[in-house]
Amino acid sequence: MALPIPIPDNPLRWDAWKNYNSDDYYARLCLSFEANPSAEQIEENCRQLLIWWQKKLPLKNQPSNPLAQLLRAGLDEAPAFLAEARTKLLDPSARAEFDLELQNKIVAEGLTEFKKLLVFAVGDKKLREQDEARLMERGRQLGLVPAIMQAAIEAELARLGASRVTAQSEAPPPQAQGGGVPAAKDPFDEFRRMLQLSRLGIDGEEMSDDQRDALCNMGEGLGLTGGQAEDLIDEYLEEAAGLPISAPLPSRPSAPAVSAKPQASVPGRSSVAPVKKPQTSASAPPAPKEPTIQPSPVSRAHERQMYPSFTNTMGMEMRLVTSGSFQMGSAEPEAAPQEQPVTPVSISCFFMARFPVTNAQYEIFDPSHRTKRAPWADENHPAVYLNSRDAEKFCAWLSARQGRKYRLPTEAEWEYAARGIDNRIFPWGEKLDMGNLANFADKRTNFAWRDTVIDDGFAETAPVGSYPRGASPFGIEDMAGNVFEWCLDVFESYKGKERVNPRGVAAAHKRIYRGGSWKSRAGNLRAAARNFNLPDYSSNDVGFRVVCECES
Repeated sequence: MALPIPIPDNPLRWDAWKNYNSDDYYARLCLSFEANPSAEQIEENCRQLLIWWQKKLPLKNQPSNPLAQLLRAGLDEAPAFLAEARTKLLDPSARAEFDLELQNKIVAEGLTEFKKLLVFAVGDKKLREQDEARLMERGRQLGLVPAIMQAAIEAELARLGASRVTAQSEAPPPQAQGGGVPAAKDPFDEFRRMLQLSRLGIDGEEMSDDQRDALCNMGEGLGLTGGQAEDLIDEYLEEAAGLPISAPLPSRPSAPAVSAKPQASVPGRSSVAPVKKPQTSASAPPAPKEPTIQPSPVSRAHERQMYPSFTNTMGMEMRLVTSGSFQMGSAEPEAAPQEQPVTPVSISCFFMARFPVTNAQYEIFDPSHRTKRAPWADENHPAVYLNSRDAEKFCAWLSARQGRKYRLPTEAEWEYAARGIDNRIFPWGEKLDMGNLANFADKRTNFAWRDTVIDDGFAETAPVGSYPRGASPFGIEDMAGNVFEWCLDVFESYKGKERVNPRGVAAAHKRIYRGGSWKSRAGNLRAAARNFNLPDYSSNDVGFRVVCECES
């Protein structure tokens, strides 16, 4: 859906030209309702599309030309349809009315899908507890609120003359003593026991990738998913690094649903909290599957209603990043080995700051930072010469000041916010060939690797918001170039196995930062590019931005 830069001249290589007369005003301008585009994005997309169509006007005098036959009515109609979309989306009241219409349509489609699942669940005129729980979870993934789902369930039960059935009412009679089937072993405990027997990672010994993959395969043989096995290995390594392992760790609870808040790591402390082992019985069900985030237009529309973007008292514009799935890493020829293998990742919704933290914002927390500013760097330039610990202290201070949970983004959250669900190479699209997209090593710099053709307007850092055309699908700016941005994680190799809300271990010497800087060559501004350094490292091209967790 995103507008490619540049727009292909040949319409056969760009199907989105057909959207000029769509009923969806966003689609006409190659925008997404879910991304909540800014007025600048609306204006710019409309301008680019009008220019594209204007260049095609000579085809009207070539009726036998295949391209003229393909474009046909669009040569006359497209400008009016595009102008109408621009007018509607730039009028706040008209846009709000249209957004509500889209949301209602999306919710109606979600309810239709829910009712189909409901009919299947009560096919024998019985609605069992476990079926209803799964049905409600699927409804939440579709973005439906509990009241709507319960009303639909009650109406369907009444229509069919069906009833709810409890587990006790269908439980088989107890078996005679000694004749029962032995309880199945808990796969979590079994895998923990295997890890302890392996002795890998103890006494400072590093676990190799091959050893880790072999252990993951063993975990999958026990019935765990790849992501569950990965999490248990990380948990084991943290315990091995900090405390002696003398007994099996307690069973791990099932991961939270999509709407649960991600929990921030505490520096120097394991991110896995001890939990009580659930009681099991002979009839205990198998271990739960690792939850998956199944985003849909209706679920994302519901998230936008529940968690509207906001501006805090520090003037930080916090943009909602809706739940979604993407391919983390890159298999492109220019990708580095540390970006592979490509790993499927699902992310729950969160807020991310539209811009990196500025000098003005950071100096409310630490006035002494003003002495680190370059002479030409005003209050709107990103704060630099900050190490990862400085960034974490700011987040803790901001959380206390605002009464909400602020932290650094995880590496997966950062890449997802930059790429979106369409896995674009750069936040704005597939190419960097203009100076109004990002601040990097251009003709104004003296680096040997500079681009001698593009002029981005700045020799060093630029004020935040200088490149609105370079915004990500979620309307987040400056994610490529200007300054590197610290992440919550430390460097770990990708495993290629599906993960949900992944988070790296809390303590290591390779701290991730992302996005490239004004010193970077163009290829290092790719959203998948990974960089790391010591936690105490600081430089004139390293800053950070914050995220805020969605509160239920």
